[in-house]
Amino acid sequence: MDDINEKLANLKTTLRNYGSLAVAFSGGVDSTFLLKVAQDVLDDQVLAVTIRSPLFPHRESQEALKFVTDNQIPHETIDMWEQDMEGFADNPPNRCYLCKRRLFSQVIDLAHEMSIPHVADGSNVDDLSDYRPGIQALRELGVVSPLQEAQMTKRNIRQLSRDMNLPTWNKPTLACLASRFPYGHRISKDKLLAVDQAEQFLKSQGFRQVRVRHHGDTARIEVGPEERTRFFDAGLMDCIYEAFQRLGFTYTALDLKGYRMGSMNETIT
Repeated sequence: MDDINEKLANLKTTLRNYGSLAVAFSGGVDSTFLLKVAQDVLDDQVLAVTIRSPLFPHRESQEALKFVTDNQIPHETIDMWEQDMEGFADNPPNRCYLCKRRLFSQVIDLAHEMSIPHVADGSNVDDLSDYRPGIQALRELGVVSPLQEAQMTKRNIRQLSRDMNLPTWNKPTLACLASRFPYGHRISKDKLLAVDQAEQFLKSQGFRQVRVRHHGDTARIEVGPEERTRFFDAGLMDCIYEAFQRLGFTYTALDLKGYRMGSMNETIT
């Protein structure tokens, strides 16, 4: 316990030294925790900035808005459509770099207009273990990652979030919808909408941690490893199959391994 308390103390010191801070706020576990600690330390010198985009489910933007409203945190939104970005829709392996570069450039511009010198993201130490080209973009732009500086892991963040009674402490891990497509498979608004609606349907059936990977006419479902046995129910399988057909998927498959972070990166050598 002393170690996690030391990490929290280091995080607060880091945030206090910034003086004022803009936090890229998605409403997920990490950014919610970072934003709340920043508010506790910096009071009204913290700004939450949320990106609204087809890459992020509408429900997440609504949850982010509710959190900042409930906690009286200054909040700005930026509307963005990444397909306007050259090369993004082709979904190259450095797609995340292109997106983060564009996204955080806009957040930085907004922060500077409001005389806020620092912009932070919610990356934690565990994010360094996967292929994350977006991190390079953050470093190039001078975006700070206080949770990484404090050596915070996802487990640390969930534990402290629970202690702080944050509603996100046990929220399933999130990722932008572009991560549902194999590299080289073109991304479009229609495909993003189909993936979003498919995942919403699975959640309506009681699944918590879900990903629907888009493989052309095939949807590959990943659910939490402990939830896989629910698919032994033939009625449930038929229900999901029919719902996915209505969304445009000819075939629906279950990934036998279940959800794991960065499964689309398994093809990268």
